[in-house]
Amino acid sequence: MHWHLLMTEKCNSQCKYCYEKSMKEFDNKLSEKFEFDFSAPCESEVDVLKLKNFLKQDKNPVIIFYGGEPLLNIEKIKEIIDNVDAEFRMQTNGKLLDCLEIKYLKKISKILVSIDGTKERTDYNRGTGNYEKVIANIKKIREQGYGGEIVARMTIAQEFPDLFFQVMHLVELIKENLFDSIHWQIDAGFYENDFNEKEFETFVDEYNKNISKLIDWWLDEMKSGKVWKFYPFLGIFENLFYNQKAKLMCGAGHSGFAITTDSKITACPIMNNIKNFYCGNLKSKIKEIKKIRVVEPCLSCDYFENCGGRCLYSNHAKLWPETGQKLICKSVKHLVNEMKNKILEIKNLISQGVIQEKDFEFEKYFGPEIIP
Repeated sequence: MHWHLLMTEKCNSQCKYCYEKSMKEFDNKLSEKFEFDFSAPCESEVDVLKLKNFLKQDKNPVIIFYGGEPLLNIEKIKEIIDNVDAEFRMQTNGKLLDCLEIKYLKKISKILVSIDGTKERTDYNRGTGNYEKVIANIKKIREQGYGGEIVARMTIAQEFPDLFFQVMHLVELIKENLFDSIHWQIDAGFYENDFNEKEFETFVDEYNKNISKLIDWWLDEMKSGKVWKFYPFLGIFENLFYNQKAKLMCGAGHSGFAITTDSKITACPIMNNIKNFYCGNLKSKIKEIKKIRVVEPCLSCDYFENCGGRCLYSNHAKLWPETGQKLICKSVKHLVNEMKNKILEIKNLISQGVIQEKDFEFEKYFGPEIIP
């Protein structure tokens, strides 16, 4: 099981698609849909011994250090690594990667680092100097011997559909051994006040063109024997190649949960203050933890078995109107259809020995949501 462990609610960034939007989102009427609980402390007060004993029920526990910015609570991270038997992952903005001793970093075998592509794009979204600081920190930990997977986790803002150009920049950083893989998430459906139908429709049309171009490039690279680790492609490929029915592909509410700063268990780390999504606590038996599923309209969708529902929070909160949800789904359906169109060629390359099935292997549920 994968457990997102909320280390702190604090963050040392003020990103446009997170902090800035949240400062404008004061009346989305979610209090009429959900029951909120803001009693949890800002920083994790999880008892490490209780956490250790709880995870003894799990044959293969994986802890994902999460925030806010988890590295604002370094001492707690070190205490957990020193005392809990688990595998460790982390999702971070990367600005404090140089502050955690390398002996601890090496025990965190996969790290998702927020970076939105080029220096110009990253600094525009995340603040001046962000890009250079993050790149310098990654270079430093690589030089110190960090050999784990570093995922470049992009946010694709609605005003910038240039996915292909930004991914190509990150590919160059992979060639420099700074990153190993790429994931991207569309900033859509998470706030009520940012929906503009005409603008988002234009974004989706351009974004879909970029998806087509990127999949064509991905396939061309395979013909030379190289499978680039793009998580949205890998997850959908796996479902289609093995004829699998997808569950929610981030794992939220069925194979992955979050542990709040006061030891409650919730379906997803962004649902940590919503009682409706509480599933248990550290006194619970893991087999009895409540499962949370997606609801309509996803269940009746023809693409549900390939997508799994995209986002549990967005699916339940329904902050965007139906027209907006359909536009989000248009982007998902296009991605699935493009992959369907490439499956036969990929199968042929595998059968010819140009690439191998193992080239597409990836770990589920440790952070990349798969469906953008």
